[in-house]
Amino acid sequence: MLYTASPYKAQQTIDLRRSTEMLENSEANLVTIAILSKGRCGLSKCITRYLVSMAVMDFLVIITAVILSRLRAIYFPTTVLSTIPTCKVLIVLSWISKDTSVWLTVAFTFDRFIAICCQKLKLIYCTEKIAAGVVAMVCALGCLKNVPFYFIYDPVYIIDNVPWFCTIKDSYYTSIAWIVYDCLHRVLNPCLPFLLILLLNVLTVRHILAVSAARKRLRAQTKGGNQSDPEMESRRKSIILLMAISGSFMLLRLTYVANFLFVQITSSGYATRTNSNDPKFILQESGYMLEILSSCTNSCIYGGTQTKFREQLQEVVKYPFYLIRKRLK
Repeated sequence: MLYTASPYKAQQTIDLRRSTEMLENSEANLVTIAILSKGRCGLSKCITRYLVSMAVMDFLVIITAVILSRLRAIYFPTTVLSTIPTCKVLIVLSWISKDTSVWLTVAFTFDRFIAICCQKLKLIYCTEKIAAGVVAMVCALGCLKNVPFYFIYDPVYIIDNVPWFCTIKDSYYTSIAWIVYDCLHRVLNPCLPFLLILLLNVLTVRHILAVSAARKRLRAQTKGGNQSDPEMESRRKSIILLMAISGSFMLLRLTYVANFLFVQITSSGYATRTNSNDPKFILQESGYMLEILSSCTNSCIYGGTQTKFREQLQEVVKYPFYLIRKRLK
């Protein structure tokens, strides 16, 4: 991928619209991080640890992949950020943040699967300490996996001995080692996470349906059969949050996965920017757009599914007016 200002007006317009939308949502991610970090949303410390980490990584995706890459390429194409060393670092940071965000979602889904389906293991695994360790491990592996990206780019131009802009080396497409790395990279994000989240959700839902049916039969045999079930209510809220986050992940990455499978099956290669009306190009760019958009949806999910999160958000909105009112008095 070439991180330069696009010479094609249509593509530049697409990039501008997409990047502007992501920039507007970065503020929502900051507010989400601040609210979740307070720990007043009625969630366990384990869940809060995962959600805060996911929100931080989503924010870093917007900073590295949108603001410092696409918006910079459109508005400031010839700054120091376009020179080879900085350009390479930005690309690596973009992939690290995107990969880590994806695998944190997988880790969160697995944690909820253990909490709901494996009650004995829950006491050992679903703790804040384990969550912190998992987050640290995912971040470390995300860094190690994407460091090789630094070595696959060459400069587009060399002006006054200064290398400008990044373009992928020809050897990346011919070297067996790089071809294997590229395949593993695309399988590990998002194909494998997509399948893992789908599998974990299916197993979780099946377990919940079985347990719910058993509890209804048991409670129907008691005098309190018509009373509410606090445990099932708690599970219901947990499932709503889990399904909203993982479901959004799968839907927004479905286009990217479909394009990857299409390219692999047909061996047609990825589309270039020479023709913005090419259906292959539209599918490919739509996949990229929806992939980055997923970094902005979790804030809306928290607000839509968590009552206490909405209450905290209202407090944040009211706080400036409270300060103004206090000043006027």
